[in-house]
Amino acid sequence: MTSPDTGMSFALSGDQRMILQMVRDYCRAELAPRAAEFDRSGEYPREQLRGLAELGLMGATVPEEWNGAGLDSVTYALCLEEIAAADASVAVIVSVQNGLPEQMILRYGTDTQREKYLKPLASGEHIGAFCLTENSAGSDAASLRLRAERDGDSWVLNGSKSWITSGGQADTYLVMARTGESGAKGVSCFIVENGTPGLSFGKPEEKLGLHASHTTTVNFEGVRVSQENMVGAEGQGLIIALASLDSGRIGIAMQALGIARAAMEHATRYANEREQFGKKLREFEGVSFKIARMAARIESTRLIALKAAWLKDQGLAFGKEASIAKLLASETAVDVTRDAIQVFGGNGYSREYPVERLYRDAKVTEIYEGTSEIQQLVISRAVFKELE
Repeated sequence: MTSPDTGMSFALSGDQRMILQMVRDYCRAELAPRAAEFDRSGEYPREQLRGLAELGLMGATVPEEWNGAGLDSVTYALCLEEIAAADASVAVIVSVQNGLPEQMILRYGTDTQREKYLKPLASGEHIGAFCLTENSAGSDAASLRLRAERDGDSWVLNGSKSWITSGGQADTYLVMARTGESGAKGVSCFIVENGTPGLSFGKPEEKLGLHASHTTTVNFEGVRVSQENMVGAEGQGLIIALASLDSGRIGIAMQALGIARAAMEHATRYANEREQFGKKLREFEGVSFKIARMAARIESTRLIALKAAWLKDQGLAFGKEASIAKLLASETAVDVTRDAIQVFGGNGYSREYPVERLYRDAKVTEIYEGTSEIQQLVISRAVFKELE
C-alpha cells in the first residue's frame, strides 16, 4: 500500500523487520528491566549505550564510511520508538546524538572534522552534546549571549549554556556562540572537546523525569578552540542548528510515541487482568474507550512521523511534517500516560507500577527541541508559505 500523494510505502522490508526485532529483543532484555532502577538512582546508562552502539544505533543514519550503520531514517525512527518504549532516558540520549551533533558534522563539517569527531560519535566510542539553549535564550535562540572572540588562529569562548543533554558525560560538544552582530546572523558553530581548559559543568538538574539522562549547565571560561573546529562558515551557526533540529524533532516524536505505546501496553494488560464489580476493567466502556483512543492517537501520529522520516530519506523538505509529528506525538504522550494512570487508579500513582514514571518522562517532550508553541509557529508559517 502506498500513499497517493507521496508514493510512500507503508510496508517494511525483510531487512527492516530483522533490524527492528533485533533492537526490540535488546531493549526488552537490557533496557526495560533496569529503567525503574535508573529512574531512582539517576545513573547514566553508559553500559546500555555501548550495547546500542554495538547494534549500530549510536550512528544509525551516518554512512558506513564514517563508522555509521547507514540506516534509512524510517528504520532509525522505528528503532528509536523501541528504545523509548523500554527507557525514555536512553532514547533521548540516542536521539540527540543522532539528530544533532552527528547530523551537523555530517552535513556541514569538513572531512577532517568528520574523521576526527564524527567517526567516534557514530561508532558510539564518544557521546555528543548540542549546546544552544541559555538561561536568557530558550525559544528565542537568536538572543544567545555566549561569546566567541577571535585570537589569531583560534577563538576564545566565554559564557554558559543551559539544559544540555549529556552535559559532563559527553565527549564532543557542538556549541553555538556569538561571533558578530546581534541576531541570527552573528552566531557561529564550534566543536569543543571535553577536557578543554576552561570547560566545566554544573551538577545534573533535578528534573521531573528522564533521570538517567543527565542535563546540566555547560560553562565556558576562556575556552580556546582552533579555527579548524568551526563548523560551516562564520555566521552560519544558527542556520545549521535550526536545520538540524528538524531531524531532532523526528527523534523526539518517536521518543514520545515509544513512551505512549509503553503506557498503553501496560494499561491494556492491567485492564485485562484487574477485576472490579465482578468484571474485568476491559468490560467497562469508561476503560475500553480510553484504550481505543490511545491506540487511535498512537497509530495516526506514527504515520505523520514516518512520513517526515520518509521525506528526509527522499531528500525532500520535511520541516513542516517533523514539527507536526513532534507537536502531535508529544501531546499524545502526555495524554496517553495520564489516561494510563487513570486506568490503574490508585496503583497508577504508585512507583511500584511503571505508568507514573512514563507520565513524568512524557511531559518534557512538549518542551525540548522546540516547545509545542514553537512547533505551531513553524507549522503555521509553512502553511501560509504554501499559499504564495
